[in-house]
Amino acid sequence: MATTVLGAHETRPARFWESTNGQKAIMAVTGAILFLFVIFHMIGNLQVFEGPEQINFYGFALRRFPEVLWGVRIILLIAVALHIWSSVNLVSRKLKARPVAYTKRQNTASDYASRTMYWSGPIILAFIIYHILHLTAGVLHPQSTFIEGDVYHNLVSGFQVWYVSAWYIFSMILLGFHIRHGAWSMFQSLGMNHPRHTPILKNLAAVVAVIIVVGYISIPISILLGIIK
Repeated sequence: MATTVLGAHETRPARFWESTNGQKAIMAVTGAILFLFVIFHMIGNLQVFEGPEQINFYGFALRRFPEVLWGVRIILLIAVALHIWSSVNLVSRKLKARPVAYTKRQNTASDYASRTMYWSGPIILAFIIYHILHLTAGVLHPQSTFIEGDVYHNLVSGFQVWYVSAWYIFSMILLGFHIRHGAWSMFQSLGMNHPRHTPILKNLAAVVAVIIVVGYISIPISILLGIIK
């Protein structure tokens, strides 16, 4: 009898993580990790407005401690993998719960951000892969030479290509929608969807998303306009 009870206790955490609530918890935690990275990455990139010396020093500081840098990269990689895994599982369960589509669908309880959540994710993932190849590895750096360690040069020369900037801006707008709905979903998962707090939290998520989008797209726009040369 004791063995049976012990076995039940041992499988309880596994059952929770495999449940819908467990999958949502994984999405919330990994989403929070990725959100923090997006914030700090934006702050770092905005140093390009302070000139070559500042942004290049920032890049040098990141590379000075490779063990820390790679530790962060591994954490982010795991977070991305778990975020995608839980997302796919939730979508699969949703489809299994309703295998037959609505005859006439009414999106009364959802907005544009929530309806595009699942297809904006793969597009953002594709952008991340390209962005790494473009400005981190320098493998895809059209119409210019990638210079290792010269962050300022690589940013400016990279975003002077209009279609690269257009792809970046489009992806950041999608990221804004993703963050807006993701942040609100995280609040709901934490049980903070009280009628008194709901409008405030929704507005807060929207404001944060707008700030992030504006912060990121200000760089390619400034480069295209010649503000950053």
